[in-house]
Amino acid sequence: MMRETKELRLVYRDFLLEANREHPELVVLEADLSSSMATHKLGEILGKRYINVGIMEAEMVGVAAGLSILGFKPYLHTFGPFATRRVFDQLFLSLGYAQLDATVIGSDAGVTAEMNGGTHMPFEEIGLTRLIPGATIFEVSDDIQLHAVLRQTLNLKGLKYVRTIRKAPEAIYQGEEDFSKGFIELKSGEDLVIIATGIMVAPCLRISRELSKQGLDIGVVDLFRVKPLPEELLALYRGLPILSVENHNQIGGIGSALCELFSTDLNTPVYRMGIQERFGQVGKVDYLLKEYGLDEASIKDKILSILHY
Repeated sequence: MMRETKELRLVYRDFLLEANREHPELVVLEADLSSSMATHKLGEILGKRYINVGIMEAEMVGVAAGLSILGFKPYLHTFGPFATRRVFDQLFLSLGYAQLDATVIGSDAGVTAEMNGGTHMPFEEIGLTRLIPGATIFEVSDDIQLHAVLRQTLNLKGLKYVRTIRKAPEAIYQGEEDFSKGFIELKSGEDLVIIATGIMVAPCLRISRELSKQGLDIGVVDLFRVKPLPEELLALYRGLPILSVENHNQIGGIGSALCELFSTDLNTPVYRMGIQERFGQVGKVDYLLKEYGLDEASIKDKILSILHY
């Protein structure tokens, strides 16, 4: 029986309450989107360690940098495009170059921005943040994994970026998994391995099960730590066709990262599925996935094409 999942914004809020009990140096920053991420009542508990800077995302990063210098542990949230492309210079210099500690939460990943439309629909955050030396980047696929990743950020140094959705995801994990390696092999496969992130993991699992009825053995890997990329992937999947599937621009995301990793191995072909030369637009998730060629039928067709079926 499929377990009921928790909204990821509630996972984030409850993590902050939990972490606050252990870390009195924790500071939570918002840029006028606190109700969207369910943090709007945290000020009653955190007092001055809860800061809503208003619609000034660059200011929020600057404040976080100053707090980090003073020994605080800042957690910043806003929508993905405002957490990265709008404030890229501040992320790069004030946090990355200065080698300061902060965790940035970018919500509404990719098509999950839905009705907020193109200006609020981020397809580029992983590509941008991958360029910052020393940054650690995660994209989470369910509520259990998000909690585990947030726990990791408490002890990681430097700039951390967590790409997430706000609503309840499909259930993938049960709570007994080891998330220390940066990836989880959900299913092994001898014919092809799908390496996916975020909301694309669950549909890829369904596709793998469906294609097994046709005699195809398709592996599925949830690559939730995009940077640093787990080097173990090279040894595990060398020689197998790899298909990356991501709710992100095909340039700069996990597909690009995997091409870089496997570029020294001529026997490992890497195929990519992601957003191709398109901006965001208004629409529900299912419509947008089909519009961008990331629906289950398109992924299945791509696999069959790779394997010449």
